[in-house]
Amino acid sequence: MVSFPMEFKCVFLGISLIMVGLVSSSRFEELYQPSWATDHLTNEGEILRMKLDNLSGAGFSSKNKYMFGKVTVQIKLVEGDSAGTVTAFYMSSEGPTHNEFDFEFLGNTTGEPYSVQTNVYVNGVGNREQRLNLWFDPSKEFHSYSILWNQRRVVFLVDDTPIRVHSNLEHKGIPFPKDQAMGVYSSIWNADDWATQGGRVKTDWSHAPFIASYRGFEIDGCECPATVAAAENSKRCSSSAVKRYWWDEPVMSELSLHQSHQLIWVRANHMVYDYCTDTARFPVAPVECQHHQHKFHN
Repeated sequence: MVSFPMEFKCVFLGISLIMVGLVSSSRFEELYQPSWATDHLTNEGEILRMKLDNLSGAGFSSKNKYMFGKVTVQIKLVEGDSAGTVTAFYMSSEGPTHNEFDFEFLGNTTGEPYSVQTNVYVNGVGNREQRLNLWFDPSKEFHSYSILWNQRRVVFLVDDTPIRVHSNLEHKGIPFPKDQAMGVYSSIWNADDWATQGGRVKTDWSHAPFIASYRGFEIDGCECPATVAAAENSKRCSSSAVKRYWWDEPVMSELSLHQSHQLIWVRANHMVYDYCTDTARFPVAPVECQHHQHKFHN
């Protein structure tokens, strides 16, 4: 675990950067705490395990909230028959007009691919689901899942491969989540009313407990004290003439050419649902989708 003071100045390629908040890369208890069903969490040093049985699931949350930066965790998902279970890793603010960025890993019957659903809530409104089948078995080894967040975009990454980009389109009148500090959360629970094949396949409790394992806890972002007003946090966590944050550097404002190719590959080969193309739900495509479809030639 590497920890920096609140304002640690470093020089990188001649640019003075300020790294704010906590940077950590292994231990759960430095950054997180159990949030419910504490008897269903086991902390084994560098590895945390959460279980779901017919009594309860479990969850944990970050001790602090953040505005911009990158959060990462390595997860080994439920092995074997995981149908009906959902393991989530997400960021969220509080209140009825909250913002939220979701990874939801949807279990399946043995041998069927695990799928991951992402969603973005802005000012309390979600309905932006995308779902893809992962190109590996996430129950066999640990894989990293990250959310990168700055004023220009939100990027979901799997093993540093971008699988989704939610861009700031405020110039088109679309709200963007940039003014609410977020906590980081994870949970495992039973969702067999919808998680697997639309709820047709139920949880088989004879295979319980269902266990998700975690390690490699990293948060590199602007920590927002609860005592500081939201507007002040937003200002404090944004670059200005006197301070520069790594997440506001030009290189972080768009994908590299390699990353763009990775995203196109993911969408072409592994995406199984995109709200932007669901004409039954959205006879008129949402405005951000029109931008999206033009970009990817869908």
